[in-house]
Amino acid sequence: MSVSFDFSDRVVLVTGASGALGSAVAAAFADAGATVCGADLVAPDDEDALIDPAAVDFYEGDFTDESDVASVVEAVVDAHGGIDHLCPVAGTWRGGTPLHETDAETVEFLLDVNLKTMFLASKHALPHLREREGTVVSVASRSSLSGGEGDGPYRASKAGVRLLTETVAAENAGVVRANAVMPSVIDTPANREAMPDADHDTWVDPATIARTVLALSSEATAATSGAAVPVYGEA
Repeated sequence: MSVSFDFSDRVVLVTGASGALGSAVAAAFADAGATVCGADLVAPDDEDALIDPAAVDFYEGDFTDESDVASVVEAVVDAHGGIDHLCPVAGTWRGGTPLHETDAETVEFLLDVNLKTMFLASKHALPHLREREGTVVSVASRSSLSGGEGDGPYRASKAGVRLLTETVAAENAGVVRANAVMPSVIDTPANREAMPDADHDTWVDPATIARTVLALSSEATAATSGAAVPVYGEA
């Protein structure tokens, strides 16, 4: 059974839009007819960018910097009249060492890129989302549900994303719906390079996760807010 979405006349802001998951989310919304505003530090013409510049209205900005976030959100609203859906996808992973060997700079970096970007994007987009009774779909992680060896700060930062999403849902109940998706291992070129011997067939394709993001942004899930939705695939 095929599923289709219609986001015509909707404005979507996707952070981390040049990355593997962000570009997939941006492409899925564009295919569904949305006006997609993609934000990232990595411009579309960068060799590491995966975003299709023809599919998005791109805004270069550092979403760990509040002044950049405010400027990007203001520019999007000025250009398109408002924001209907926010997808704060920007994030990263660091790990491989136990806590007693982990640098404080690594912890600060993970909290900035994973949690602070989601907080700032939500803070500045929410007034506009409230005007349109919009949605937020963030990206937490399966590993945010428990402690583990070697990547505790990453897990903690993603647990923060999940809890902050629940807070957005609680504070905006009946006005803005907020949910998180929780991937396990995403099938990206970087992950394949980092884990060449893993069973890649069990990993989740970014485009598959993107369809769940669209579902959570759509009226198909009108009764769902404050949820953390597993997108584990076979992993």
